[in-house]
Amino acid sequence: MRSSEVREAAAALLGAYRSGTPIPPLSTTYPGATIDDAYQIQQEQVRIWTEAGDRVCGHKIGLVSAAIQRQMGVHEPDYGHLTASMFHPQHRPIPAGTFLQPRIEPEIAFVLGAPLRGPGVTVDDARRAVRCLLPALEIVDSRIQDWKVSIVDTIADNASSGAVVLGSTPIDPADVDLPSANCALLRNGTVTETGMGAAVLGAPINALAWLANAVGALGVSLEPDQIVLSGSITRAITIAPGDIITADFPGIGTVTAVLAEHGPS
Repeated sequence: MRSSEVREAAAALLGAYRSGTPIPPLSTTYPGATIDDAYQIQQEQVRIWTEAGDRVCGHKIGLVSAAIQRQMGVHEPDYGHLTASMFHPQHRPIPAGTFLQPRIEPEIAFVLGAPLRGPGVTVDDARRAVRCLLPALEIVDSRIQDWKVSIVDTIADNASSGAVVLGSTPIDPADVDLPSANCALLRNGTVTETGMGAAVLGAPINALAWLANAVGALGVSLEPDQIVLSGSITRAITIAPGDIITADFPGIGTVTAVLAEHGPS
């Protein structure tokens, strides 16, 4: 894609945030777009957000299951940026008008205590860099009509990011066997999905090492105090205004997100 097309695509996505109206798939509008083009579109949006006063607080990892990778025709995850404006306190209503087509996923969040600079980061390096774990809920959203996304669309759209709610009690990662960590996802008190940490690339720590190497190839390092969402442990579920969603991770904790009945866009 030409630089002008990258800026044009980023502007279209940013316009969808403002208008609340999804846009046609970018992969249709720009049929020759590549994964590298998609990350440039993502970075252009991040540049605009930060110039407007937002702040990058970490990253999210997506496409962590083999089934989703096959569906998307890729062989590795993708990533997006987490900014300060995406974080919401648990139990406090999140304005429903913030989102276009929201879904929610339970994840294990890593809080970094040391930098990770790839390439060459190993799983042991990643493990040593983690200060603590937190249970997390990620609201994923799409600025693409009807979630008709290819890998190019979801990466360009900041890996379909929406919002993040973190639990409040840090857990020492040495106290948790991440592959066998299990989770129940409840919507309005009813269990809708269950899963285990092994669904995330065999273990969520593998996702953190992958991310450090992926961004390291671009000259970016993961820094202390940043948050990394390692990827969904269950299928995402659709949510609506008024829903109360809880992720229960035995041995790690619980986290609850409340979607307000009504709220400003």
